[in-house]
Amino acid sequence: MEEILRYFPDLSQIQIERYSKLQNIYTLWNEKINLISRKDIDQLYIRHVLHSLTIARFVTFKTMTQVMDAGTGGGFPGIPLAIMFPDSRFLLVDSIGKKIKVVQDVIEQLKLENCKAITGRAEKVNDKFDFIVSRAVAPLPTLYNWTRKNISTKKYNTIANGLICLKGGDLSDELKDFKKKVVVKNISEYFKEEFFETKKIAYVPIN
Repeated sequence: MEEILRYFPDLSQIQIERYSKLQNIYTLWNEKINLISRKDIDQLYIRHVLHSLTIARFVTFKTMTQVMDAGTGGGFPGIPLAIMFPDSRFLLVDSIGKKIKVVQDVIEQLKLENCKAITGRAEKVNDKFDFIVSRAVAPLPTLYNWTRKNISTKKYNTIANGLICLKGGDLSDELKDFKKKVVVKNISEYFKEEFFETKKIAYVPIN
């Protein structure tokens, strides 16, 4: 938890309390459902929570920004972002029902009124959002093709609406079809932990 406070020192008391509860909630669930590897559960705040919050360093969502987390898994990056931006609205989607069951319980325990989780495939969702966020669910072109219909063209935030993905490794093959449209940043620009040395954030604007 200290890693979160180091990079985000201005959190409210309720945000601190919500982030603090994540370790216990996920540890208990992980004993029932193998959501996160044992190695990772001990590093939850760096490898999952802080990693998710890279998006909060890249863009500050305005009040009532609509965000879909495509392929949320255990709730990342959606849950940490919903805590960080309580005035924005988040829909967390995953095709695996037992994972969504966990996410729904996390939402309930944290009393996250700005967050909803549903079982289904992201490409089947018909609603419009300002941003689609995701963490290594599929190659960037595939994810963009799945979700571009869901991205509203009306700009609301300081950057154009679009797809924001957390990725790792060499992205050259994934990026070649986008030409110069994609913005890619090394997460090590934001966070200094060794885990982030090979991690990247990729942003594909809709316009």
